[in-house]
Amino acid sequence: MRIEVLHDTVYTYATPARAITQILRLTPRSHEGQHVVSWRLDIDVDGRLHAESDGFGNLVHRLTVDGSVERLSVSVRGVVETHDTNGVVTGTVEPVPEGVFLRETDLTRPDEAIRAFALDMTAGAGNPLEAAHRLMVGLHREVTFDTEPTHSATTAAEAFAMKRGVCQDLTHVFLACARIIGMPARYVSGYFRRVDEVVNQEAGHAWAEALIPGLGWVGFDPANGISPSDAHVRVAVGLDYLGAAPVRGSRFGGGGEDLSVRLAVGQSSRQMQS
Repeated sequence: MRIEVLHDTVYTYATPARAITQILRLTPRSHEGQHVVSWRLDIDVDGRLHAESDGFGNLVHRLTVDGSVERLSVSVRGVVETHDTNGVVTGTVEPVPEGVFLRETDLTRPDEAIRAFALDMTAGAGNPLEAAHRLMVGLHREVTFDTEPTHSATTAAEAFAMKRGVCQDLTHVFLACARIIGMPARYVSGYFRRVDEVVNQEAGHAWAEALIPGLGWVGFDPANGISPSDAHVRVAVGLDYLGAAPVRGSRFGGGGEDLSVRLAVGQSSRQMQS
């Protein structure tokens, strides 16, 4: 499938910012099952973009802007050719030991409820792959997708207690559960072409990858209850959302910040307004 992504993030400031630094994880790498046909990242201010790889092997752009800024737009335009690999991920850049992905973080730290759920869901599983699928299906059933009650700092324990959350929250709970049973697991940020043909979306997508003996890294999308397919565009990985966030940064000044996002994900043969 050829997937086209149009992604605009616009910041406006009631009081101009005097300096801005951002880390942009908005550019995918090619690997087995995913070939980046074209990809362009642009900003609309006089700033500097420096490309590098972070500690997890993600392609990162470091943006620095000096001077008075009332408005900043970060725009992505790209096309990716994808193929269904049944969730198995190969050919990726892997600079860190697999055991690193057993570490819990503030966002993925489990409580007793998550621990009990993880052990209950995986009891009797014949192998690690079955255990991971049980976790994914169980979370998809137990936690309702809801954009209202959570935010970027919501923890896995908080979302699981509410039994509600967005893809970020379900992924954090999956990571907590997988690590409880000794399975390295990591957060993935990217894009998802929805099967209901809706092109315009409110935000990017997130899912998990778990290390399965004999297969390597395998994806699990608890928000949709499926293994990642050719509808998924994989961009960045981390221990949690903070390590794979599309945009993170800081600024000096810039009071009254307003953020707007425009995202369209569809097949490249479809006419998508730029």
